[in-house]
Amino acid sequence: MVTGSFRQLTKGLLILPLVTVVAPAQVKQPVRIEPGLEDAVSWKWWVEPSEENDWGLRLADERAPEEAVGTGAETGTGSVATAAPVVRPTSYEVVRGDALSKIARKFGMTVAQLKTANELKSDLIKIGQVLKIPTREELRAMAPPEPEPVPEAVENPENGTGDSTGGGTEEGAEPPKPRINEVPVEVRFSRQTRTVFVQAYLDRKGFSSGPIDGFPGGMLEAAEELYRSVNTEIMPSDSMVEIALDDMGDAYTYYTLKAEDFRFIAPSVPGEDEGTRGGKKSDDEEEAVEPPPVTFDELTDQDFMAYTSPWEFVAERFHCAERFLRKVNTKIKGEPKVGTEFKVPNVEPFEIEKAFAGELQPASDPAKPVRASVVNLERLEVYEGEKLVAAFPLSRARPDLRGRGRWTILDVIPRPRLVTKGERKGQANLQLTPVQEEPVAPLPDGIPRATPVVRTEQDLAAGPNNPLGLVWINLAKSGSSEALPYGLHGTSIPGRMKTQESLGGFRLSNWDIMRAVRMLPRGTVLEWR
Repeated sequence: MVTGSFRQLTKGLLILPLVTVVAPAQVKQPVRIEPGLEDAVSWKWWVEPSEENDWGLRLADERAPEEAVGTGAETGTGSVATAAPVVRPTSYEVVRGDALSKIARKFGMTVAQLKTANELKSDLIKIGQVLKIPTREELRAMAPPEPEPVPEAVENPENGTGDSTGGGTEEGAEPPKPRINEVPVEVRFSRQTRTVFVQAYLDRKGFSSGPIDGFPGGMLEAAEELYRSVNTEIMPSDSMVEIALDDMGDAYTYYTLKAEDFRFIAPSVPGEDEGTRGGKKSDDEEEAVEPPPVTFDELTDQDFMAYTSPWEFVAERFHCAERFLRKVNTKIKGEPKVGTEFKVPNVEPFEIEKAFAGELQPASDPAKPVRASVVNLERLEVYEGEKLVAAFPLSRARPDLRGRGRWTILDVIPRPRLVTKGERKGQANLQLTPVQEEPVAPLPDGIPRATPVVRTEQDLAAGPNNPLGLVWINLAKSGSSEALPYGLHGTSIPGRMKTQESLGGFRLSNWDIMRAVRMLPRGTVLEWR
């Protein structure tokens, strides 16, 4: 029998380290630049507004008759969306897996209203049963049912205090089960749901931790710490989950995809594999299958830079990561269509169709002076007076961007598009060069003159997937009114804006920039800390 420690047994022996050889093809390099912009990040770009009429795709019922023939989608620019109007049914046949709550939610009513419309005395329904679906007018006219009376406790002379049925607690009987609201949140909800509660609650209060994903982390901890710092009535021992539960009621809600949503969703290409569109999971893989990387030509060919799939549209609408949205909606098979119901975080939805309603920038109010700060190039904070009222994750589009001291918020460019001549930075002599019809004469010393590069303008159209997102906020140095080339803006990659370079200046998610712009009057001081 051999005994002794590993050190004793190997004394005097030459131990060679174990080396694992990995083939280069097996090592997946991280993508450091937003796909399609690998060369474009080194070019000069400028921002221009787009026409309001160019915002969004045309729906199927808005097309000319000749456009409606065939597949209903253009394969080039994606300028036509295919969607049919939703007709509210008057009846619904119960299928396996249905419940009154699910059916009521599907058609936008309460369980009580559904039961009233069908004169149901209980929640029991059967497969094949046909239920009446009340119209919107019938729902509005429907009075809410009166609450059932709660039986009062009466005194039982034999068993002590009991209820109106006379049922006291017998000796040795099991104690009554606690009510659901008496069960600790650690038992009632999974860790993911508890995290979603906190992420969604803080997002509702304007203290965003980034796309909701159900994972705790440093950004969530920082957002919670900031929120607690300005809400001092919250004790350190108070559970943020309990606070969120009392305020929200549920970590999740539901959203049904509508026909008009496809005004902002690029139509699928005929013959496209639905298993890979937008990174959908395949049946036999654990991870999402990534779609082929987009090219610069494909980006510039678009007349409107729409969401690439319904998944991306719904994820941004409810401030969450697309991968997380897929994780909590595994029952959705294939490409979501009009009427598909999603389970989503219970946040105030970002309604892109209403994004530009009313004035974007508020008027300044001397009674409520506003200032803003960019902290560590990772967070935008907004103050009213001395009170912190909102905090949003921020990143710079390129590593060399930074600010110092104080800047000033200027005006806003809604629906921005990006324009370039393909001129690299530092090549100002090549910009705006006209076409030359005669040969270029050599220099006196015989050295050939550099041939000017003739460029035509190319642009990245407006849309939620433009690298600038939905809005661009001009910035200026303190004491100046001249706009800098670096603004505050949205992004097409909210889940990767901390890790991938892109075009523009300092970016927030689209849902955050649209909240921020309505809090920042022209002339607001922006401090770099």
